[in-house]
Amino acid sequence: MTKDNKNAKEKFVVIGSNSFSGSNFVDILLENGAEVVGISRSAEPADVFLPYKKRKNPAFQFHKFDLNHHLDEIVEIIHLFAPDYVVNFAAQGMVAQSWNKPEHWFETNLVANVNLHNELRKCEFLKKYVQVSTPEVYGSCEGLVKESANYNPSTPYAVSKAAADMSLMTFHRTYNFPVVFTRSANVYGPGQQLYRIIPRTILYFLTGRKLQLHGGGHSVRSFIHIKDVADGTLKAARNGEAGEIFHFSTSQNISIRSLVEMIAKQMEVSFDDNVEVAEDRCGKDAAYLLDNSKAKILLDWEDKITLEQGIKETIAWVSNNLDALEKQALEYIHKP
Repeated sequence: MTKDNKNAKEKFVVIGSNSFSGSNFVDILLENGAEVVGISRSAEPADVFLPYKKRKNPAFQFHKFDLNHHLDEIVEIIHLFAPDYVVNFAAQGMVAQSWNKPEHWFETNLVANVNLHNELRKCEFLKKYVQVSTPEVYGSCEGLVKESANYNPSTPYAVSKAAADMSLMTFHRTYNFPVVFTRSANVYGPGQQLYRIIPRTILYFLTGRKLQLHGGGHSVRSFIHIKDVADGTLKAARNGEAGEIFHFSTSQNISIRSLVEMIAKQMEVSFDDNVEVAEDRCGKDAAYLLDNSKAKILLDWEDKITLEQGIKETIAWVSNNLDALEKQALEYIHKP
């Protein structure tokens, strides 16, 4: 290997770079000195949602293209850039809303993704493709879920993601396509979309709105800081063996109600005065708690940021950017 090759920067294409997870992954890549091409179907949102913006790094370039409509353009960019890694965060990601127009979830999460994978399998320069999946594919489970658990999806969103994962595994077995899969617990942290439970709760408490707690908040989740997930995703790309699935989660499991109570305590507001119980959403899984031992052993990964610390950070982010955030949409806006 020549000296120039030894010193060459890693090259990543991040599809869905405008998403919460995608933008934080771009940030960690730039911090690690990589060259990055970001692709998303929408223009970049406000800087307050994009942590990489603070770097003003010329090693990042952005392209506005939609997997459903601009596959040829995306494939051309990938061929011209010849990345070592492609990491795909792009998805119709809302669970409850997937019941309203399920065909949109299948068009993006399955059909558009399969079309992309069929092009990428021909890219000999590609070292690894990371498919960002979801624990929703397992459905509601008891105990810690291992990567070998059977799929039992209970929503259109979960079915669309499971089907794409199954298709990718056939590509791996048939074409030796170098895919690895990641599935994370509920991510959170500064910069998250305001319709998600943690920033939404903080914003509502700060502005005097009453928070609706669906189903009384009895479902149990594991919340993991986005920086820990970004670190795990990078380790999976670099060191994960093709065909493997990795879980990123914490050992702290908490009900949504207890989570909101924790936020209220940190913010010194009354839970009872600021929260009301609402009807639960359709197809909501009671729990999915992930076994993360494989990632710890094979990737030398661990979660480092406690929920208490992460909530404190997120409260500070919302508080420090309140004027800008109040100008943003508070509800999910569906884009087909």
